[in-house]
Amino acid sequence: MSETSRHSSLTHAERQINPMAWKAVVARYQQPSLWRSVFQIVNSVVPYVALWFLMDWSLAVSGWLILPLAILAGGFLARIFIIHHDCGHGSFFKSRTANDVVGFVTGVLTFTPYHFWRFEHAVHHAGSGDLDRRDLGSVWTMTVQEYLEAPWWTRFAYRVMRNPVVLLVVVPSFLFLVAHRFASARASSRDRHSVYWTNAAILATAGLLSLVMGLKAYLVIQLSVMTVASTAEVWLFYVQHQFEGVNWQRHGKWDYTTAALEGSSFYKLPRLLQWFSGNIGFHHIHHLNPRIPNYNLEKCHNDGPMFQQVKAVTLRSSVKSLSLHLWDESQDRLVGFAYLRTLRKRQRLCQLP
Repeated sequence: MSETSRHSSLTHAERQINPMAWKAVVARYQQPSLWRSVFQIVNSVVPYVALWFLMDWSLAVSGWLILPLAILAGGFLARIFIIHHDCGHGSFFKSRTANDVVGFVTGVLTFTPYHFWRFEHAVHHAGSGDLDRRDLGSVWTMTVQEYLEAPWWTRFAYRVMRNPVVLLVVVPSFLFLVAHRFASARASSRDRHSVYWTNAAILATAGLLSLVMGLKAYLVIQLSVMTVASTAEVWLFYVQHQFEGVNWQRHGKWDYTTAALEGSSFYKLPRLLQWFSGNIGFHHIHHLNPRIPNYNLEKCHNDGPMFQQVKAVTLRSSVKSLSLHLWDESQDRLVGFAYLRTLRKRQRLCQLP
């Protein structure tokens, strides 16, 4: 029997790991280092700002020069988003004030309201891998039964949303440029003010840069960089919870440890991409303890024998995630839309005399 088959044949209870086996390990890595945090800000923000000046200069020479520079700047902006993310978890600095200040500034750079996003992301962590708590901060995912019972317009909208172009180009740009400009009805007063202050800071920054380099240059650079960064960020978030072999459970069977180690991926990226993504590929470790700074995630993973058992998702294998759309509760796995044809064929055969 293959390792994958053997793993899938185990019951949920048999796959559970005693929390005491990992808590002692992760506790050693949850303390932030001031110099490492500051150095990460420097090696992320300084190159990003320098690339803005370089892109402004390149536009005067040739518009085509901006493309490779925008891709590189988008990589740095994605790395800045990881700093914003860590501040939201209170893991980047020991000081809450320092986390909030840096979180707000990086939120302006990434067009993400700090306090409001922190609230939504906390909801995501609380219910990740729980089929009964698919709420804020999660990619819309339906079960097979829910899809079959939904009206045609819901099924149509779901298929459109799950289209790779929509999911990785349209949705990311809309999320960061438009959706983040508004607070939901569930937001607290502080979260709503976070949205307002972030919007004001973005407008002020846009106005200043437009005066310096011109409105057209600002829009070309900002939109190009945001498209790259937002696509990368949404893809990382998507593949971290939507991959072959992922474990999701109904609330009654859900447990924290299994949801982290089997409901969040170990996305093993090439070193360069791992650096730009701020080690967030060690997402199983991050969900075990969100207080671990991103620069300690790999060391924590390497220090825990139980973490070595987590099957890695590679850059190549992660592409298959785009063909997985629905959760089949009868098989406890993600399936594609093509599975529906097989299911309907089986149902017709069962109805034959």
